[in-house]
Amino acid sequence: MQEKVIILDFGSQYTQLIARRVRELNIYSEIHPFNKMPELDGNVKAVILSGSPHSVREENAPNPDLSEIQGKYPLLGVCYGAQFLAAKAGGVIMPSKIREYGRANLNYVDSSSELLKGVPTDSQVWMSHGDTITKLPESFNVIASTKDVQCAAYKIEDESTYAIQFHPEVYHSTDGATLLKNFLVDIAGFSQDWTPNSFIEETVADIKAKVGNDKVVLGLSGGVDSTVTAVLLNKAIGDNLYCVFVNNGLLRKNEFNSVLDNYEHMGLNVIGVDAEDKFLTALEGLSDPELKRKAIGKTFIEVFDEEANKLEGVKWLAQGTIYPDVIESVSATGGPSATIKSHHNVGGLPDFMKLKIVEPLRKIFKDEVRRVGKAMGIDPELLGRHPFPGPGLAIRILGDITKEKVSILQEVDHIFIQGLKDAGLYDSVWQAGAMLLPVQSVGVMGDERTYERVVALRAVESTDGMTADWVHLPYEFMADVSNQIINRVKGVNRVVYDISSKPPATIEWE
Repeated sequence: MQEKVIILDFGSQYTQLIARRVRELNIYSEIHPFNKMPELDGNVKAVILSGSPHSVREENAPNPDLSEIQGKYPLLGVCYGAQFLAAKAGGVIMPSKIREYGRANLNYVDSSSELLKGVPTDSQVWMSHGDTITKLPESFNVIASTKDVQCAAYKIEDESTYAIQFHPEVYHSTDGATLLKNFLVDIAGFSQDWTPNSFIEETVADIKAKVGNDKVVLGLSGGVDSTVTAVLLNKAIGDNLYCVFVNNGLLRKNEFNSVLDNYEHMGLNVIGVDAEDKFLTALEGLSDPELKRKAIGKTFIEVFDEEANKLEGVKWLAQGTIYPDVIESVSATGGPSATIKSHHNVGGLPDFMKLKIVEPLRKIFKDEVRRVGKAMGIDPELLGRHPFPGPGLAIRILGDITKEKVSILQEVDHIFIQGLKDAGLYDSVWQAGAMLLPVQSVGVMGDERTYERVVALRAVESTDGMTADWVHLPYEFMADVSNQIINRVKGVNRVVYDISSKPPATIEWE
């Protein structure tokens, strides 16, 4: 069974980063809300308490019962976690006279501390807190300080309990990985054996045990997640996997046929369904983004259910759900999370689809999905594909959807994406695409006045889509792409480039 670290989430923006840094050490980690304590089974070897936007001095501050954890498992408190442990034992937490946000440097490190082995005295750390520990309880010993924060780290005597005021998971903490490795490997005794190959082996065995000889149906999208899901399931159950790839009329140019061709070469059992007319009819007259998403989701379920019913004895539905989808569906504070936009793969199935769910990727992040795919020998070009929204070009056409608008955007998108590939820029961009705007602008072509459509190009760099920065594409490249679009795509006379980051903007426009 897989060794694991439990990360108790108090709502910090950095909690996912803790999980990712732990996994970079080939150690499996799970995030759980502080108020939904997981079962502490025999696989748990350590616990980490995250930071939080809350103050321990608040009346309704997060206050979990750690009686089954502290002193029984190696425990690391980070920022809020450090203040919480100190406050619970009688320490004093007060608003900082000098707040520390951003970079700071340690000026004292206890060289005998197992946690800080190899961390130099002047190590740069990342602070993000408005409170500070002004008095530690007895048996709590300071093991690191900065100029402004006397208690930057401490250890509790006779326990493998450590706490730090800074964030080792943030890249700006230059020795954060060393500290985490010290805690997890030297103190907690993890064997660092969680690798793509071990994940594949464990997941295939789990699928076999769960599904047995039952038949499984999977909706393929042509993207990385559903492709890796398909290959994992194919390894486990072979011909009992039936993949359905639906053309919703909102795919990229020529994508339906090229993706079907790719999958056939991979030995997958794929059924292609051309339902373009059905989707365009369902979208007719709809301009609101949420209504468009719901119409697409409803139509997909109808088409998918129709195809699944043609297959006898199917008992399972496979989905390409990944770990961020799972984490984001649970609020760390137990309250409702704000809905930015509905997710095409979240929300469950209607009652009439009596299928059980299998989600082989629900434990891993996007970059880990790609590593698993690489370990299984999937074509690097397929693994390197940019993310593409489930509703397709419908949410890149602002306003109502028509076949003419889809055709225009397919041509624009093709020129942009192919241009990135030809210029060697595609792999340095996390996601790129074009938006068709609901405005027209005046132009001049061949001495004649035109009044035609405007398109916006978007290219971002990101790790997992949670945050994103716009990419500084070369001016010469942008000029060439703009020129090609205006000359080749009838109906477009203006091209603009989106230089918004996420947040405050989202990656897609709808």
